[in-house]
Amino acid sequence: MTWYSHSVALYLWCAQPILQSVVAVILWRRKLHKQFPVFFLFLLAQVANFVIIFPAWRAGNYRLYFGLFWLCEAVNAVLGFKVIHEIFLDVFRPYHTLKDLGTLLFKWAGVVMLLVSVVVAFSNSFDQSPLVHAVTTLQRSVRIVQLGLILFLLLFSRFLGVSRKQVSFGISVGFGLFAGVELLLYALNSGGFVKQGLLNLINMVAYNLAIFVWLGYSLSRKAVREAAVNHLQTQRWEQGLADLQHPVPSDSLIPMFEGMVERAFSRSSNLEHTEDHFPHSSPGTPPRANSAAAGSKARP
Repeated sequence: MTWYSHSVALYLWCAQPILQSVVAVILWRRKLHKQFPVFFLFLLAQVANFVIIFPAWRAGNYRLYFGLFWLCEAVNAVLGFKVIHEIFLDVFRPYHTLKDLGTLLFKWAGVVMLLVSVVVAFSNSFDQSPLVHAVTTLQRSVRIVQLGLILFLLLFSRFLGVSRKQVSFGISVGFGLFAGVELLLYALNSGGFVKQGLLNLINMVAYNLAIFVWLGYSLSRKAVREAAVNHLQTQRWEQGLADLQHPVPSDSLIPMFEGMVERAFSRSSNLEHTEDHFPHSSPGTPPRANSAAAGSKARP
């Protein structure tokens, strides 16, 4: 990396905590930190990471810097995954059953990513530290989920009534932009097309652009949810999952048959009571009148 590119990367790095602090202050003043507490915590953690890491790098203590950097990257990966879950909950807020299913899927996805990271960390045959491999694997897994989230919102936002002016959509756009660029750079670097110095520089530019996206959405007016294009289809998804969660019990036919038998017995008992009160006459003849009326008609 040349001196010029090194200076640009340093300025970009120092600009990140300043921009993140501005976004956090705006979220706090607009009370959006209550709606997105994990994202607010993510911004504060990023600022704290810079305060911890930068002095170690400036002092030339690269061993301490190395340990702190990868520890902070692990924390960022976990918080980044939690931010995705928070955006997902905000998107599916009107659909409780879909929200519950998404929460369950996110928990299993988190467990799988942690297991994959641990397996990769202890099965690598490279010279790098197992911590580096574990954090890198976890980080790339989170980037894939972040990129998938923005693609999901772009495809299904109209069905779910999600406005592209919502803050949650802007947060996902920022993460998706940075995740897509970082994954592409990793692929190009593994193929030998991009050197590590240029990768770091482009990565910082992409992350600063993501912060500007968050800044713009935090300053915008609060957008209400739009009417879903196919609201009935979304409701069918919700009802289908609700039926799966609360299926009709297998023995539910027994009470129904018992009710039918009881109604049949009650109907037959009513008929017997009617026959006792009004005896059957021969076919074609009207029923006999009561004795008092018959006696009065028999008299001349």
